Amino acid sequence: MRKTKIVCTLGPASERPDVLRQLIDAGTDIFRLNMSHASHRSVRDVVPRIRALAKEAHRPVAILLDTQGPAIRTGELKADLHLKQGDTLELTVADAKSEEPYSVDVNYDGFIDDVSVGDTVLVDNGLIRLMAIEKGEKRIRCKVIIPGTLGSRRHINLPGVHVNLPPLTEKDIADISLGAELDVDFVALSFVREKSDLDQLRRALAEKKSKALIIAKIEDQLAVGAITEMIEGADAIMIARGDLAIECPMEELPIIQRRIVKSCIRLGKPVIVATQLLESMITNPLPTRAEITDVANAVFEQADAIMLSAETSLGRYPVECVRVLDRIALRIERSGGAGYAAEAILEDDRQKTVASAVALANSLERAKLVVFTRHGTMARNVSNIRPENAPIFGFTSSERVYRQLSILWGVYPVRINFADDPNATIEVAEKFLRQHNLTVAGDQLVIISDIRVGDERIDSVQLRAAK
Repeated sequence: MRKTKIVCTLGPASERPDVLRQLIDAGTDIFRLNMSHASHRSVRDVVPRIRALAKEAHRPVAILLDTQGPAIRTGELKADLHLKQGDTLELTVADAKSEEPYSVDVNYDGFIDDVSVGDTVLVDNGLIRLMAIEKGEKRIRCKVIIPGTLGSRRHINLPGVHVNLPPLTEKDIADISLGAELDVDFVALSFVREKSDLDQLRRALAEKKSKALIIAKIEDQLAVGAITEMIEGADAIMIARGDLAIECPMEELPIIQRRIVKSCIRLGKPVIVATQLLESMITNPLPTRAEITDVANAVFEQADAIMLSAETSLGRYPVECVRVLDRIALRIERSGGAGYAAEAILEDDRQKTVASAVALANSLERAKLVVFTRHGTMARNVSNIRPENAPIFGFTSSERVYRQLSILWGVYPVRINFADDPNATIEVAEKFLRQHNLTVAGDQLVIISDIRVGDERIDSVQLRAAK
């Protein structure tokens, strides 16, 4: 069983039923809806399609709605601007008129207040680098440091600048409402800067009566600097390496990734490594050697999940990309991991109970961890300890939790009905494992469940031999 989970972004290359079916069969655990591009109509079409295909495949496939967030972009241009080094480009707001040969409007009126003379302005994913040299009431004149061709609606990054944009735009709120209506499993908040941004999203979800878990996308220096409170405030973390590599020095990116993965495991939250894992496979049937090593590194660090973006949304080989991730992950997992779980913080008795169960499983041959969870917490606690060899079977009675367990490293989710008697529930789970050839006679089952003592239920660890 592959322990590292795979997230696929949907798009024109992957939304057809036949491709979705192949992606699920190849091992996709979570489908991502990128609301920067997806329409409400397409989302309404594809979500029921995914649910039906997942049910047909008997797999717990989750859905992640990724908000666009408060993106700063250039406006429309009548013709592309061919900028040379040393040219002056004027950025204007509120439809201000410019007399410069090169100028473009910006969609954020607070741009002038947030940017200072001397600040770096990166345009079009960092391909064009500018430096602010003069400010006016509705304009900033910039010097072109790295030249390039500027087209319409290009993304702007402001490394190290605190931008006073709201965490949720009107579009984001409308998209979240759609996600709540369709019962998506995760909602990712783009360009999160502080814990209060996550709190605002949590309130918005609560108002819509959504039980979706919140993923904080780490995309700039401010979020990296506040990573501990980001992890504490979110249900999971995504290392969004696209914008992050623009906002931070490129040589720092591997260090930042490692530090965030390590911190997430230490604090007990799932973590996704995202962006450009197999970028060359957008047009080529095989990955580069560097991409193989990059994926292997994320698997070795024991990230919970690895994510494909344009590779599966726009690329020519979406299914092959999933198969490549599956193949690399399975091989690297056999070679061991980075061991960050040794520093996992165990704060309460339930976490310590889980740690003892994992220690027991690690000491046994042919051990299987069987955990019963109503809300997903116990399964997450087991996953966070990163058992050395034993697979984790997460049994739950909730359809939503069944899908949400799909993000957890090493967890094989199973949905069954829970009986009032915990022993009866355990017997149903053992029968399921036997019938699906997930255990054989003599396997050591380390069972984490509650047991009834009088009128109380208490957490317990049991060791049973599979029949």
